Amino acid sequence: MRKLGKKILGLALAATMVMGAVTGCGKKNDKSDASGSGSGSSSGSGVQVGIILPTKDEPRWLQDQKQFETILGDAGFTNQVLFSQGSPATEKTNVETLISKGIKVLIICAQDGAAASAAVEEAKEAGVKVIAYDRLITGTDAVDYYVTFDSFAVGAAQGQYLIDNAPDGSGIPLYLYAGAATDNNAFIFFEGAWSVLQPKIADGTFVIANSSEAEKLKDKNDLDRDEIGKIIGQITTDWDFNVAKSKAEANLTKAGKDMKGNVLVLAPNDGTARSIADVFATDKDVTSYVITGQDSEKASVQYIIDGKQSMTVFKDTRTLAADSVAMAVSILEDKEPVTDTTYDNGKKEVKAKQTSIVVVTSSNVKQALIDSGYYDASDFTGLE
Repeated sequence: MRKLGKKILGLALAATMVMGAVTGCGKKNDKSDASGSGSGSSSGSGVQVGIILPTKDEPRWLQDQKQFETILGDAGFTNQVLFSQGSPATEKTNVETLISKGIKVLIICAQDGAAASAAVEEAKEAGVKVIAYDRLITGTDAVDYYVTFDSFAVGAAQGQYLIDNAPDGSGIPLYLYAGAATDNNAFIFFEGAWSVLQPKIADGTFVIANSSEAEKLKDKNDLDRDEIGKIIGQITTDWDFNVAKSKAEANLTKAGKDMKGNVLVLAPNDGTARSIADVFATDKDVTSYVITGQDSEKASVQYIIDGKQSMTVFKDTRTLAADSVAMAVSILEDKEPVTDTTYDNGKKEVKAKQTSIVVVTSSNVKQALIDSGYYDASDFTGLE
């Protein structure tokens, strides 16, 4: 797993520029309604760009779908979005469906980074260029490019926020939660968070409340993948709200009063953050909590406004989708896509384009999410 730079970059609002760059470069886009697990645009002569996303059941991926269909459609490229609904088998079927429709480029956010290797190898055999989107596909040389947010910086931002907003004193309980063990990003998010939290754990400022594996490694700043995997095995939420809720309940039931009071919570994303926050808010022995998140989902933005969630990491899907489309356009025009780093997927160094992130709290939510046009003020209550 490649460790990325630790500097947290400011948000680059590049979507408009990329849209401008691709507009007029494509071909006629004959729109039609898609049925079943997919939606988008297609034509009788085939689909140029196929997009596969993990699920319809999370707001994040519906936002991404909209961005892809808008940007590609406006640029005149035929495209279709399909959803895997949490199933690697469905994901593989979706890839085969899109290949049969004649796609030249596949943009895929894998449900399981390792399991997706067989599907993208089919695409490679069919002459399709593969862009891994947001989640790296591992163990195969069939991935041509990777477009992602700086996942290390996301985790580092979450960890630094907990440090900056921790109560005074030492022995502060720290609850750790992570994404799915099947998602390479979950490892990188945690690695980034650990890189800044570990010194505070080692010196006793923070005390790990819910992971014996993390406690064993408290004096080690640079963890290898197996070590991170053991920790994630104890603290995974599987990116599932209900799993997060159950795990938080179990942790608080087991914890003594010395592990409550004013606590810190590393939650991996917004959906799990809300579930975990609701559990901590109802424990009479938890005086206060500081909790992280990411994705800037509407429900979590409202939680931040209401004081129920502390922060979220804003990853502008407009920019990520636009970067992916720019790559696809370059491929379709027989040009080399723009990249700025590489990621080791266990089989090759995959050329990648990183998209920057920004921390959103109650103090800058309007500037980051409303003034930028990402959301409308009318979507929320109590926004000043």
